[in-house]
This record gives sequence, C-alpha cells and structure tokens, in this order.
Amino acid sequence: MVLVRGTCGSLVRCPYCSTEEDKVVDSRVAEDGRSIRRRRECLGCGRRYTTFERPEEVPLLVVKRSGQEEAFDIEKIIGGIRSACKNRPVSESEIVDVAEDVEESMRANALRPVPTAEIGREVLERLRNIDEVAYLRFASVYKDFQELDDFERELGLLLKKSPPKTHQ
Repeated sequence: MVLVRGTCGSLVRCPYCSTEEDKVVDSRVAEDGRSIRRRRECLGCGRRYTTFERPEEVPLLVVKRSGQEEAFDIEKIIGGIRSACKNRPVSESEIVDVAEDVEESMRANALRPVPTAEIGREVLERLRNIDEVAYLRFASVYKDFQELDDFERELGLLLKKSPPKTHQ
C-alpha cells in the first residue's frame, strides 16, 4: 500500500468515501514527462480514481531596478521582444522560444531573486543572433538610451561582434 501525502502533509483521500487507504494499480509518465499519473483503488469502497504527482514549482522572483520584487512573468518578456521585433522578419514562435529560453536560463541560475538586468542581458544575447534591428530596439529600451550617441555606441559594439554581411 502506498500512502501519498498532499501538499499540506495530509494523506490523499478517496474522492468518493474519504478513506485514506488505497493501492496503486497503474503508474505512467504523463504530460511529456512532467508528471506521474497513478490509477488508485480505494481499499474502503473499491472505486478507482486518478492522481497526478508533479514537481512543486518554485516561484521565480525578479528584482526590479527600484528594488521591488515581483514574480517572473514570461508575458512581459514576450511583449518586450514582440515590440522590438515589430515589422521585422521574426516569427511569433521565435519570440516565444527566446522568452522560454530566457526563463529556463533564469531558473537554472542560482542567483535569487533574479535582477531584471540579467534578464535583459539574456534577451539581448539571443536577439543579437536573430535580428540586429530588433536587438538595437530592445537595447534602446533596456539600456535606457537618451541620445543618439547611445545608439551609435551600441551599433559600434554590434558591428564589432557581428561578421560583415556579404552583398549580392
């Protein structure tokens, strides 16, 4: 007999009779490997039910320039990248992939809470390889460009790190 504890430490109860005793009759990987689906049989009433075991999501906190902390919001990243890529040959799936890569990188990073500056650097690093104009647009907001010299300096850095384009 397997006793599964709920998130509050209490045992999982049968949804039909509230008995805490059951046996697992089948276990499978579910949700593309992100959870385990278990078919259980209640030892009290004999009915079967399904439970899912998932790893607990640890909230990713972000610290803003002001020092305020808030939960990581991938939609904000997607929105910023989408704005930088407006009217550029960058697909929605590329935008989402960049945001998901950045989130994965931040979750793998031991630094907690994550500074927004670190998130911005990660986005810039990925945009540089996708579209240079989108990179420059994102950099202008992220780095808070105030005058034309800021654009010139960033463009100079971009041109140094990018191989020259061949003209046909």
